[in-house]
Amino acid sequence: MSAAYVVSDCWTMTRRELAHWARQPVQVLVGLVFPVMMLLMFGYLVGGGRAVDGDYVDYLVPGMLALTMVFGLEGTMTAVTQDLNKGVIDRFRAMPMTDGAVLVGRAAADMLQSTVGLLVMVGVGYAIGWQATGGVGSFLGALGLLLLLRFAMLWIGIFLALVAGRAELVQAVQILVWPVGFLSNAFASPDSMPGWLGTVVEWNPMSATATAVRELFGNPGGEPGYVMAAVVWPLVLLAVFFPLAVRRFGRLGK
Repeated sequence: MSAAYVVSDCWTMTRRELAHWARQPVQVLVGLVFPVMMLLMFGYLVGGGRAVDGDYVDYLVPGMLALTMVFGLEGTMTAVTQDLNKGVIDRFRAMPMTDGAVLVGRAAADMLQSTVGLLVMVGVGYAIGWQATGGVGSFLGALGLLLLLRFAMLWIGIFLALVAGRAELVQAVQILVWPVGFLSNAFASPDSMPGWLGTVVEWNPMSATATAVRELFGNPGGEPGYVMAAVVWPLVLLAVFFPLAVRRFGRLGK
């Protein structure tokens, strides 16, 4: 099978996912608006900045960017489960198509949507007074770390959706996403938490990304040593869940 044939199949599946944007604009809009509402709510209604030196908005925005990358897992799980229940994936698997093109299309479309959502959040952050002072290179590096975390969470979502199979089971798994997101340093410094809880928060992969991007953005709460951790954690998650997702997809219908 030629490389051109593989690329063509993957692009076809990606265009299929992107076509859903035009047919389901409300769903896309909700996905973009929800993290913005979270940012505004914590920034203006709930914000406190416990144990945070400097402007709390400068601390909050990078944390919310990381949290948005984690919450994107829910959309991935829902989309994959819908295709499973409608028999769409079975039809694609019966066609003369590159193995895994469906997964590549799903991943490419989700990453594009996540990039758009990330840019929207950055724009809203600037609108409410957030500033990134680390320079252009550091700014792009921070965005890269955030998208790397999203890519890892994406494959976790694909695997869990393939295992769950049904929408009701997906909803049960989605409940677990919230503790992972909130047991982090997105909203408050671990220094303000009980010792055991602060330790749990610091070991959360999302906390590593949030701390690293704060450093690259030049915001409060950043530490240089966390940049490597923000790279290693997503790569470890990818090394575990990417092959699991591919293997599970290959066993569908057996």
